[in-house]
Amino acid sequence: MEISYASPSAGDLTYSSFTSSGSSMPNRPVKIIPLQHPDTTSYGSSGGGSSSSSSSSSSSFWSNSLFSGWGSKIRQMTIVDWIGMCFPCFRWIRTYRWREYLQVDLMAGTTVGIMLVPQAMSYAKLAGLEPIYGLYSGFVPIFIYAIFGSSRQLAIGPVALVSLLVSNVLSGIADSSDALYTELAILLALMVGILECIMGLLRLGWLIRFISHSVISGFTTASAIVIALSQAKYFLGYDIERSSEIVPIIKSIISGADEFSWPPFVMGSIILIILQTMKHLGKSRKHLRFLRAMGPLTAVVLGTTFVKIYHPSSITLVGDIPQGLPSFSIPRSFKYAKSLIPTTLLITGVAILESVGIAKALAAKNGYELDSNQELFGLGVANIFGSFFSAYPTTGSFSRSAVNHESGAKSGLSGIVTGIIMGCALLFLTPLFEYIPQCALAAIVISAVISLVDYEEAIFLWRVDKKDFLLWTITSTTTLFLGIEIGVLVGVGVSLAFVIHESANPHIAVLGRLPGTTVYRNIQQYPEAYTYNGIVIVRIDAPIYFANISYIKDRLREYEVVVDKSTRRGPEVERIYFVILEMAPVTYIDSSAVQALKDLHHEYKSRDIQIAISNPNREVLLTLSKSRAVELIGKEWYFVRVHDAVQVCLQHVQSIKEVSKTSDPSPEEKPSFFQRFLKQRGEDVLVASLESGSNSPSDSTHSDPQLEPLLFRKP
Repeated sequence: MEISYASPSAGDLTYSSFTSSGSSMPNRPVKIIPLQHPDTTSYGSSGGGSSSSSSSSSSSFWSNSLFSGWGSKIRQMTIVDWIGMCFPCFRWIRTYRWREYLQVDLMAGTTVGIMLVPQAMSYAKLAGLEPIYGLYSGFVPIFIYAIFGSSRQLAIGPVALVSLLVSNVLSGIADSSDALYTELAILLALMVGILECIMGLLRLGWLIRFISHSVISGFTTASAIVIALSQAKYFLGYDIERSSEIVPIIKSIISGADEFSWPPFVMGSIILIILQTMKHLGKSRKHLRFLRAMGPLTAVVLGTTFVKIYHPSSITLVGDIPQGLPSFSIPRSFKYAKSLIPTTLLITGVAILESVGIAKALAAKNGYELDSNQELFGLGVANIFGSFFSAYPTTGSFSRSAVNHESGAKSGLSGIVTGIIMGCALLFLTPLFEYIPQCALAAIVISAVISLVDYEEAIFLWRVDKKDFLLWTITSTTTLFLGIEIGVLVGVGVSLAFVIHESANPHIAVLGRLPGTTVYRNIQQYPEAYTYNGIVIVRIDAPIYFANISYIKDRLREYEVVVDKSTRRGPEVERIYFVILEMAPVTYIDSSAVQALKDLHHEYKSRDIQIAISNPNREVLLTLSKSRAVELIGKEWYFVRVHDAVQVCLQHVQSIKEVSKTSDPSPEEKPSFFQRFLKQRGEDVLVASLESGSNSPSDSTHSDPQLEPLLFRKP
């Protein structure tokens, strides 16, 4: 076995001499990689004569960085690309394989249509609307989305969560039996569509990333419980209070217990059991997949058949439903638009998180790319057109999209087939819907929202991250007891507070050298790593800006005093003389942080401590150069590698130790020439051994002070 030295990179290395004045240590060169400092003249200077060129250069720089990507993409686009961007359906139309895809698309669209008809009526009742508006919402928006939507498997239409949000906000403005209530629901669809289009065009979908998955999971879990309880009135046979809080609903259920009716409860329970059984069999057994989609239709057929045969007076029915397609009309009651803005924002957020999330997952499974902003724009256009045909807000459905995908849907044609089935239902089947029991529709809603109770996510978060579990618990609890809007606001607020806390208190690690290498790693993660006396190596694992610079400075001061428990090597000195900042993870540094770094440099200088900076990226180094921080600290204290900085600092620490030992020797104690020669030879061997990570002098055959040993390798 032999030692491999860093000879291949020797051409990139320079030899520099670092000595302290008054030191008896010889000028032994240290091999380091030179750091390339950026030329700041191209970014302007502080001189008055070059202010205009500085401004134009800066403007040009930012213009290039912001728009060069978009400009090159637009220049490369062909006419086909432009058509595909404006009408995403063109992408799948021109590559459609009729023989392979047509049959599966027809089957998938038919399956989802059979599932959507009863669900649409159920969700409309949940929203406080007549069932016909659920059918309207599942008709026009589907056709529009097939043209402007970029997902080929997403099934849009009424969903439980959005229906609950609509009911929650409108019940505080008007009674569900008033015409104003319906007008506001349609107006809400228009407002949601406009907001979704604006966010899609301005590419603002990234804003929703600040809402963590824990918040969404907690919110949907609590909402599912509220939705299920709100449907209890159709099972129990008496009215309960309409509320988005769990306490008033439970109080209302208890107070009206003397009005309990057995027939709707028994029928609703049986239908719910049938639905859950069919859903379970459809999920667990591939050859029975069709049962999952047939569940809602089965519930409606069974309930209607029972009512037609036995005519039970205690079971309430859907009643008369208008026949025919929706007519064109412009939304009204714009004077209430201001009060609908919070719910508009909330529904749009749900659309981004649920619909876009589902669409991207389905696109990945089916091997095509999907632009989330284009998807958001498609949803917005569908809602806008839907509002002109009496639809309330729609978005992508978890359950129907899953069924569409599992049924083999390959394109937006499956959505068009679903829309045709909805149109046929409106034209020909509405007289049959008159005899559907309300408890059957309630059972469909409850069956759909049971899967939204994500207790498995809570268990997972408890095991993996207690902080996210706390966030999940806070969101679900506040949503249950304080209402949907407050629950979302509290969840998002706490989520942002966690983000701000993490950003303001970044992870900072003390680094040590791994034995036998020139690699430096966190001493907490690698206990075998060792540090050097008089030197602290600190890695900052975050951008440095005004919010976290105070925390970073406090931690750096602590490292001066607190001695880590790792093995320490090198010359024995009493205190810290060098602080090496490993800045490879630092992607950005702002002006406040630069000023704080300057202040820290002056503070360290007053205590005879030198800062060394290792491996800053180009933008960080450019900022430091433009702010004169490089000149202030000294260009010689900026290094490419941590190991280069350690080599230089070790020489200085050794020289400081020698100065403290031999300061002001008397003439009687002055060593002879032979003694000085032996001492000089011993110092060369000692420093070489320190750089190689050894406490004892190295074997002369392997300790050339001009070379740095790396890993052992076999001959």
